Amino acid sequence: MDDSSASGTVVRVSARYFDGRSTRPHTVQVRLAQGQLQIDGETVRTQVPAAQVQWPERTRHGPRVARLPDGASLQSLDADAWDAWRRDTVHADGWVVALQQSWRAVAASVLALVLLLAAGYVWGLPWLAREVAQRVPDGLEDQVGEVVLAQLDDMVKPSRLPADQQRAIEAAWDDVLQRHQKAQAVHGRAVRPTQLLIRESEIGPNALALPGGTILLTDDMVRLVQNDTRVLSGVLAHELGHVQHRHGMQTLVQIGVLGAATSLVWGDFSGLLATVPLWLGQAHYSRQAEREADAHSVGVLRDAGISPAVMVTLFERFELFRRCGDDLLKPAAPDAKGPAEGTQACHKAEKQKTGQDDRQEAAWGLGFASHPADAERIAFFRAAAR
Repeated sequence: MDDSSASGTVVRVSARYFDGRSTRPHTVQVRLAQGQLQIDGETVRTQVPAAQVQWPERTRHGPRVARLPDGASLQSLDADAWDAWRRDTVHADGWVVALQQSWRAVAASVLALVLLLAAGYVWGLPWLAREVAQRVPDGLEDQVGEVVLAQLDDMVKPSRLPADQQRAIEAAWDDVLQRHQKAQAVHGRAVRPTQLLIRESEIGPNALALPGGTILLTDDMVRLVQNDTRVLSGVLAHELGHVQHRHGMQTLVQIGVLGAATSLVWGDFSGLLATVPLWLGQAHYSRQAEREADAHSVGVLRDAGISPAVMVTLFERFELFRRCGDDLLKPAAPDAKGPAEGTQACHKAEKQKTGQDDRQEAAWGLGFASHPADAERIAFFRAAAR
């Protein structure tokens, strides 16, 4: 391409030439003619095939550069003149450079990237975790469950419940499980094996489903529902849903992926900024898992001939526990005929509580709960019981 204007005048541009061997600049005039980049100055006179010249993408600020063979280069501090000369004689910038120079295009690109990352965070990561978890061999999941159980040794101890009470709970759950297995076998669906462990624990009224099928039921949960085996079967049916859907392995996969991502972004996974998005991510996914487990528990209870309404009783007891605390877990006296001592103390304390206390409790508890709101779950189980 020739660098002549419409009037036939040869177009040149001033630049500084560096030969690649020293830092001394040479003032030159540059023009393009017959496929050659001609460089003329008092101390320099050379030409380079235009095809061998590298033209880096221009930036909004800074000098303009052309890279020549053997380490030589041209630089121009007059960006406007260089850009006009290059546009008229070499070639116009590509669309990528044009987008880079547009703040609207940059803003749109950033927004698109944020939306893409958000979509991957909300839908992509759960899907990936679910697919990976379903393909984990049972033997490997069992080993993971054993490791997790070993890590809980400091938090769980042998149950302090009477032996006959434990046997009654195990027998009731075994009956529910057998009925559920028979009902599922008719449809050709297998129920994943589980192992029930009743343990004393510092984590309060709770039940946990570990990878591999181990279900932990705490003594305090038994005390909370006043040893109602039908309610406890509903609790265990919920945990069976976690086992069946392999939520434990999904959680481990999600933690691994989120941990790797946050460590790459922040550089230190142990820092607060790294752990916050990880914690928030797991809170969201836990709510999704709880809803799946709730739906699964309804099917288990129906197979066993138990109304899903027993789960409403569970949440009513949890509401009392939030209001009364550990007093609700006090056992009844051996010869008592009425409510347990803790229930009586709780109702007495209820009369002394104010509406302000209730509002403070709700504001603190629901904002950071990883489970769906109790009202939502109660409505779900009441509808399922109809």
